[in-house]
Amino acid sequence: MSSPHPGEGDHEQPSAPPSLFSLDSSDRHQELVDRTGMSESDIAQVDALMGALSRLRAAEQELSEASLRYMKLGETDMRALHFLIVCENTGTIATPGAITQALEISSASTTKLLDRLERAGHIRRAPHPSDRRALVITIEPATRASAIRTVGATQARRVDAVRRLTHAERETVIRFLEDMASEISLADAEWIREDPAGARD
Repeated sequence: MSSPHPGEGDHEQPSAPPSLFSLDSSDRHQELVDRTGMSESDIAQVDALMGALSRLRAAEQELSEASLRYMKLGETDMRALHFLIVCENTGTIATPGAITQALEISSASTTKLLDRLERAGHIRRAPHPSDRRALVITIEPATRASAIRTVGATQARRVDAVRRLTHAERETVIRFLEDMASEISLADAEWIREDPAGARD
């Protein structure tokens, strides 16, 4: 058996990239997170939890993009159809004004949205039963069935994960998610009102 030529076999294997969700990687000098009183086990759990949240966001993004491709619609279009399904399920009359309010878009954008969905055969406009100045917007049965069978069925699987938790575990998750949403709220973030261009002058 011949010996390897000089330099052969002594190449270092490329190391794995650092984790984006490790406190030690992202905040090496503790400029952002005070780790006082946290054990190595605590830090490992934080890293694991942040990684799990990232995987959840990635899965939700992948599902959202796949649903848009499948339905051949934009994100606002899908939100509008979801709203119409909710209105149908609850016996609520959906008007253009209600859609404007629910989607937080302008009246002009709502008109363009409804024109687009009607041309594609996804919705139907009809006279309001009691207000001659208004219209009622309904989702076409074929579109509703397609959305429920595909995107809706996949989204609904999230409930299976919730059902596997105990009552106490659900309360803990609810409290955690609401607390995290509050912590990252931009309501009191001063930097959002700063001028990045001016900061470089």
